Amino acid sequence: MRKNIKVFPNADTDEVAEKDGMLVVKVRAPARDNKANIGVVRLLSKHFNKKVRIVSGFKSKRKVVEIS
Repeated sequence: MRKNIKVFPNADTDEVAEKDGMLVVKVRAPARDNKANIGVVRLLSKHFNKKVRIVSGFKSKRKVVEIS
């Protein structure tokens, strides 16, 4: 299953919410050295209890992730 997400790095807390059919993911990790992407994958893996990988949007706030 693929989901469109919007990422907010440098947030106060790590959280996942849904807004207008899109997942909004807030991570504490900065948007440097791939740290925010790693934080997104870890948070979504824990949230869905499944394996998650980023399919597109590696350098963008809008991403597509695949949940297996």
